[in-house]
Amino acid sequence: MQRTFPLLDPRLVERTENLRLVLGCVRKEERNPLLIEDQPWEVRFDNLYPNVHWSQERGLFECWYNPFIVCEATSNTPDEEKRRIPYRPGEREMGLCYAQSRDGIVWEKPALGLVEFEGSTDNNLVMRDIHGVGVYYDRFDPDPVCRYKALTSVGTATSPDGLRWTLRECPDIGAIGDTHNNLFWDERTRRYVGFTRLWKDRQRIVARTESPDFVSWTKAEEVLRASDDSPHRQVYELIVFPCSSGYLGIAAVLDTESDCVDCELAWSPDTIVWRRVAEGFPLIPRGEEGSWDHGCIYAAAYPIITEKELLLYYAGGNDTHMSWRKTGLGLARLRPDGFAGWRPVGTRGKGELVTTSIVCSAPDLTISADAEDGSIRAEVVGAEGFSLESCRRISASATDCAVNWGEGTTLAPFVGKTITLRFELLDATLYSIGFSGQHTTG
Repeated sequence: MQRTFPLLDPRLVERTENLRLVLGCVRKEERNPLLIEDQPWEVRFDNLYPNVHWSQERGLFECWYNPFIVCEATSNTPDEEKRRIPYRPGEREMGLCYAQSRDGIVWEKPALGLVEFEGSTDNNLVMRDIHGVGVYYDRFDPDPVCRYKALTSVGTATSPDGLRWTLRECPDIGAIGDTHNNLFWDERTRRYVGFTRLWKDRQRIVARTESPDFVSWTKAEEVLRASDDSPHRQVYELIVFPCSSGYLGIAAVLDTESDCVDCELAWSPDTIVWRRVAEGFPLIPRGEEGSWDHGCIYAAAYPIITEKELLLYYAGGNDTHMSWRKTGLGLARLRPDGFAGWRPVGTRGKGELVTTSIVCSAPDLTISADAEDGSIRAEVVGAEGFSLESCRRISASATDCAVNWGEGTTLAPFVGKTITLRFELLDATLYSIGFSGQHTTG
């Protein structure tokens, strides 16, 4: 049995001393970009709105992306002239395309024969005239006909295979939806929860809607907007997914002064109230000037979580939001439980974190941390034999590493009871804590 508590959840932290919450360090795939505009119907990737899913049944990574397949301004402006003239939208139509990969790196755009484009179905289109599509694989729905679900700017869609889609009309939720709409089934509330966009107070604002049955939906209500002290940094979209004790969101933040887009992290206990994590610092940094992703970054829905790493796919553009930018699909990797953690302030710093009261659910305390250049120790506050002094230092980059107070010493006496933990960090980052192992009595 394993239960993990990410320490970016403020409900788990009673107090800290000389620590700050920092984002995890991602590693970008060297072969980026993995998917580019290279087909006649891929006129302009723009924001791309990628959705990536690992299909256990098919043994495939699947990607649905939303390019412009008709764009008068793009088609009629040669690349060498684009820099000399202002960008103009013109007549446009978006489509939904499908790609697949065995390893998540090399992608294939199969000829599906489903949707006509300029007199031919020899393409990877699965829908036309559709905008802002968020695709979700619904393993909770017992109806195989509705296994794949989509939320769009105009309604919803279902599919048995992710290729053949049936559009559904849904009630007006009061949102313009001009963004990457996305949804998931929330096991905690037994509701589908969707995220879209409002325009209010001359701002882009993230809005939330929910449904018990994927048919009737609530009016979209505001949940996240630009901070009062940075009104020019508008939240363009929010990709939301459950984590162990709450919900994480990856926000695309458009700086209206620079016209660049960054990905930032947010956390919520309920999908309604959101807290920015390290606001102003990107989770996936833009590339250097002149690189393929130096202008705009939009996170894909959704991160793929494996035992060894987190796979964060994203759309990267080589110029600003309102430019003639080229966009591609990229991949960034992150350690497990590595979205954000606590680290001492200053070089070779020392800090302390004390948790709130936590129910000890198993006999072994584990941590996920980066401590290869420092160390971490822990104690059970007020418990004899579980002091900082008796704890063996952890000095490694570790995932679910067991904390040791001496051979044969476990938390078995505390299982089922609440405990408070204190951690000493020396030039280290602590991401999460957990309880594991089997408790036996007798």
